[in-house]
Amino acid sequence: MFSLPVCRRDSANANAESLSRMVADRRARLLIVDDDGAHSATGEPGIKCIAPSDAAPGEPYALWIAGTTNAPRWVEPHADQVFDIIYSSGTTGQPKGIVHTWAMRWPQIRDAALVVYRPDSVTLISTPIYSNTTLVSFLPAVAGGGGFTVLMQKFNAAAFLALSQQHRVTHAMLVPVQYRRLLALPDFDRYDLSSYRLKFCTSAPFSPELKAEVLRRWPGGLIEFFGMTEGGGSCMLLAHERPDKLHTVGQPMAGHDIHVIDAAGKVLSAG
Repeated sequence: MFSLPVCRRDSANANAESLSRMVADRRARLLIVDDDGAHSATGEPGIKCIAPSDAAPGEPYALWIAGTTNAPRWVEPHADQVFDIIYSSGTTGQPKGIVHTWAMRWPQIRDAALVVYRPDSVTLISTPIYSNTTLVSFLPAVAGGGGFTVLMQKFNAAAFLALSQQHRVTHAMLVPVQYRRLLALPDFDRYDLSSYRLKFCTSAPFSPELKAEVLRRWPGGLIEFFGMTEGGGSCMLLAHERPDKLHTVGQPMAGHDIHVIDAAGKVLSAG
């Protein structure tokens, strides 16, 4: 089980006070941090920090794993066991921990890993790795037979296209504003994106006009997910298969029951 606090250096949630609150709320004992975030994470009593390099505060990762002799062992999780905790952005107050169990998270990873990703898949990650938006693509990519994953430290439209062409990227998860910025580049059509099999989108309204432009100018299929980090029912639109339904968010995903109810909680009939 792992916790994923929402923490960006360029947002209000990135300050040391917010991080301390989330660490205290989770009662965390170990933090794995990057060089930038390590400075905010140190100083917490009883917390061990693991950093990627000697330059960052905390114990370097190479030293932490040096001399490890214990062989990995498989532990069968229980369905109601906690898989991860993702913290909200705190828009209406303090960030709140959103608990995902194995029963909720594993089918999502398993089904996408089996159907969407292959060992030769190349996934480009350009959204924050703490976000559920990213994990919907990143976790299945890692689980799907050992495909290659490229991590961008920070999104840049031109760099994204260059990496896509260089690594022959097959999959990517982007939010709508990223699609707009990419397609707005004057030289977008000069890049070779023919390796793409699928692109994904979620987290914000995705206009039918933008979906149509993505389908027209960018090779590969397009899938939109509609749901909440808190879990519950989710929908999926296979935009490349249903170009006549770009104004919708698709249909309930397999195993998801979604109903429209009135103020009294009564299920309304279709239409």
